[in-house]
Amino acid sequence: MQQLSPLDASFVYAETARTPMHIGSVAIYDPSTAPNGFVRFKDILAFIESRLPRARAFRQRLIRVPLDLDHPYWIEDPEFDLEYHVRHMALPKPGDGRQLAILTARLHARPLDMSKPLWELNVVEGLDKVDGLPPGCFALILKVHHAAVDGVSGVEMSNALHDLAAIPAPASDADLWKPENMPRVADLLTRSYLNSLIQPMRVAETVRRSLPGMSRLGEQLRKGKVRLPGGRPIPRTRLNGKVGPHRVWDTILLPLDEIRAIKDAVPGATVNDVVLSIVGGGLRAWLSARGELPTETLTAMAPISVRSEGEEGTAGNRVSAMAVALGTHLEHPLERLRLVHQDAVNSKALTEAVGAKALSELGQLMPAALAGLGARLYTELGLVNTHAPSVNCVVTNVPGSKLPLYFCGSRMVSMAGMGPVFDGMGLINAVYSYAGLVSLAFTAERDMMPDPEVYAEGLRSSFEALREAAATLRATPRKHRKKESLNA
Repeated sequence: MQQLSPLDASFVYAETARTPMHIGSVAIYDPSTAPNGFVRFKDILAFIESRLPRARAFRQRLIRVPLDLDHPYWIEDPEFDLEYHVRHMALPKPGDGRQLAILTARLHARPLDMSKPLWELNVVEGLDKVDGLPPGCFALILKVHHAAVDGVSGVEMSNALHDLAAIPAPASDADLWKPENMPRVADLLTRSYLNSLIQPMRVAETVRRSLPGMSRLGEQLRKGKVRLPGGRPIPRTRLNGKVGPHRVWDTILLPLDEIRAIKDAVPGATVNDVVLSIVGGGLRAWLSARGELPTETLTAMAPISVRSEGEEGTAGNRVSAMAVALGTHLEHPLERLRLVHQDAVNSKALTEAVGAKALSELGQLMPAALAGLGARLYTELGLVNTHAPSVNCVVTNVPGSKLPLYFCGSRMVSMAGMGPVFDGMGLINAVYSYAGLVSLAFTAERDMMPDPEVYAEGLRSSFEALREAAATLRATPRKHRKKESLNA
């Protein structure tokens, strides 16, 4: 048995029928590269079975302590059934990109069965009319609970299913997996009691590790090297209320080299800054079309991985987060990028001053029973509408493989992400890079965003505007650039 960390457990406590807390991906494959030019479902089952030893999350099951008196545990599931987790289906006619997006949203809206290993893989055929795909392609829609993986460890789980060649090397992983017996209630309560005795020591240790970071933060604030973001009001939008059970999903693909060219227009800017600016422009266009654009900038939460080299290959979450202004109040795309870059630099400095890992450990200060009760009451009482939002949406960026990947001999054509939405946060933008392309996918609550195609078009237009502005700047003689920037 392995106990969940406070951060991992928080995703379990936040799980409701309206707010399933899983992440996922939509990957599309071309089977023409497979040994026989096609792949059968039984081939996929056999292939996945051979890869189970490469990721513990495949066969681990969640066990909750009665009354949530302590954080849950993982055990090796004695009832594991691969064919329950891997399903086979086909798109309804006409089998185009819209049908794929609708199916993805419907599957993503359904909670996982919390009494089984927390993942599900849907093999989807019938992509006959999806633009830009070779004939015969199929999709894998993967769902994994956020309690088991974060974005980085999710990529590691995905890597367990992929190869760098169409003909994979022989498996070298000996399957030494052994199921565990279900724990007795008395044993769980005894563990809970013992953990409660050492909880004060854990709190003291967490506080001790946090003190140097707090001291560094105070010093940098006094020197004016960083500023606290509290003076900036965060507006409430239609995305920041209580969510319902339905979802929408879509994605756009962007060339990575063009995003890199855009970032060079602002000294010091990063690829992530450009992506945040694209999201800012997309939200500006979408809210403007509805007549709901706030005069203040919207702010996004951007998760930060704190996974160390020694933690590679481990499941669970190793993340902190920073808040970054999206510049939705600015019309000029490069001015928006400059604001995003400046705010990201400040947010990173704040996070580094305290220590991203120390921030991620602060959840240990709250007892498990209180954390679980607080999460349930916050959702059931609709408390999200009683306070101002802390951020408006999420933008998470996960780097993927630069080389082509293969699943069961089939070449991956593209991959896009999915994420959870919950009360107060009705939109998450998932960014994933693969083989020279960047997918910018979004998951939203359906009533909050009934027109996902409008937001998707806004994201495309935002990218185009940034690209054109950057190209214009490159073509402008350097001596005229400052004047044009001031007039923007």
